[in-house]
Amino acid sequence: MMELIAQNMAPIMFVSLVVFLLAGYPVAFSLAANGLLFFVIGVFLAPLSEGTITLDWPLLYALPERFWGVMQNETLLAIPFFTFMGIVLERSGMAEDLLETIGQLFGPVRGGLAYAVIIVGALLAATTGVVAASVIAMGLISLPIMLRYGYDRRLASGVIAASGTLAQIIPPSLVLIILADQLGRSVGDMYKGAMIPGLVLTGLYMSYVFMVTMFRPNWAPALPKEARTLGNGVTSLMVSLLVAGGAGYLIIAALLPVYGEGADIIGASVAIIGIYIAALLDRALNINLMSRLCSQVIIVLIPPLALIFLVLGTIYLGIATPTEGGAMGAVGSLILAGVKGRLNMGVIQQALAATTRLSSFVMFILLGARVFSLTFYGVQGHLWVEHLLTAMPGGQLGFLIGVSILVFLLAFFLDFFELAFILVPLLAPVADKLGIDLIWFGVILGVNMQTSFMHPPFGFSLFYLRSVAPKEPYTDKVTGRMMAPVKTSQIYWGAVPFVVIQVVMIGLVIAFPQMVMHYKGAVVDTSHVTFTAPNSGLGGLGGLGGLDGGLGGGLGGGLGGPAKPAAPAPAAPAPLGGNDLLSQPPSFGTTKPAP
Repeated sequence: MMELIAQNMAPIMFVSLVVFLLAGYPVAFSLAANGLLFFVIGVFLAPLSEGTITLDWPLLYALPERFWGVMQNETLLAIPFFTFMGIVLERSGMAEDLLETIGQLFGPVRGGLAYAVIIVGALLAATTGVVAASVIAMGLISLPIMLRYGYDRRLASGVIAASGTLAQIIPPSLVLIILADQLGRSVGDMYKGAMIPGLVLTGLYMSYVFMVTMFRPNWAPALPKEARTLGNGVTSLMVSLLVAGGAGYLIIAALLPVYGEGADIIGASVAIIGIYIAALLDRALNINLMSRLCSQVIIVLIPPLALIFLVLGTIYLGIATPTEGGAMGAVGSLILAGVKGRLNMGVIQQALAATTRLSSFVMFILLGARVFSLTFYGVQGHLWVEHLLTAMPGGQLGFLIGVSILVFLLAFFLDFFELAFILVPLLAPVADKLGIDLIWFGVILGVNMQTSFMHPPFGFSLFYLRSVAPKEPYTDKVTGRMMAPVKTSQIYWGAVPFVVIQVVMIGLVIAFPQMVMHYKGAVVDTSHVTFTAPNSGLGGLGGLGGLDGGLGGGLGGGLGGPAKPAAPAPAAPAPLGGNDLLSQPPSFGTTKPAP
């Protein structure tokens, strides 16, 4: 019996960890406690394992070095920077301004408020990267407005919850940082690979809203005319954008001979700054060349877009690392909040407290995972996982489908941090051995883990929305009508279509890997490349001769003179078998022969 337990320690250890987590124990302490408990058991059962267990007490000396490796990981510094940036932006009122402005822009269209929520969710994802901040902000601001104008409660709840989860996959996502660290890949490459899938997922959300407005138009009505306070002005906005685009094109054409590829960025930046200054002057001086809607859209949209470029643009261009981009984003968020007049010590204290809590949470989970992995590898757990997954039929495709189903099911009970720190270190070596690009694999996992926020019973996005959605009948502040509350069942049923969309997105990323693989850049065709050895130019002189024979032998043979005998080559070293080099005295070859 004890021999059977000793030879199957890896699956027993993994199942016990799942039981600990389902029992409600904190993740970090469950990982560490399981690791230490099974380390002690493994040491005593090692003689009965027939070599399966390689644990011994001196192995514990490796723990401090593993902890130090976590603490000196500079990539993880991006997590507190992006968290701080997101919370400061959420407190600065940027979400309110974006929702109000884009809601007015799409107001005349059926489902316009739903489109606005999805677009703002994508913008907040690209600036904050924090799901909780996005869902809570949009739930507080847009949910009452959507209910006021007759939106179906299931559609409104699902759109808000799903749009907030875009922060999981659109850079600068905290999940992508952790996945890149666990996979041993560049965060910048992970950001590049995830950008197109994130935008495609945003488009799928909007396509679903469009289908709803086609078949259930009463679920998402357009805003009534009296609610469109900024009036009409789409034509003015289009003219302004065309003028800015033409000016940018002329600037790029003028700077292209001097700056090359950098002219694109300079020209676009000058055009954007120009149209922003023009909108500010038009409003301040009452020139009224632009409509109210046009100037409002430009003034509200350009600052967050500039912040996105400051963070992501510098990373993509190779100017800054993700950690440096996060630091610039944190400073940029403070500047934006200061410009809006909403920066004070209370906001900074709240942001610092939330950042410290999240960073400590991540750090403790990482330390617990290091303890767990030390024992798990000592009981050959990685080989057990490798044999289990490589035995799946279908090769790469079968592996990806099987892992996607596994992660999707575990996401019902575990959040993305737990999945990233427990599963990914076990799955990554198998994926690498099967020849799967790890950036592609990481994006597939990122899209899959996004579902952990959306399906019950532990869908955190649903919990965040439940905390701000009305639970009792209330009186609308604008219309004065008594409004019905939003039921929990309506929130859950509203999330189901978007979970299906996310599953479809997983299939699209698997079926079309080029959505991710573009991060490698253009493929260089080497089929027509030829390699030619350079000619020394001394062929008529007999060449240089052997290096051991020196120049004399080579030149002597070429000129017809007597050639000096070449020194014999040094004796070849013994192979690294039982008689290795480290156990033998150094050899300097044979003695030089007499002339």
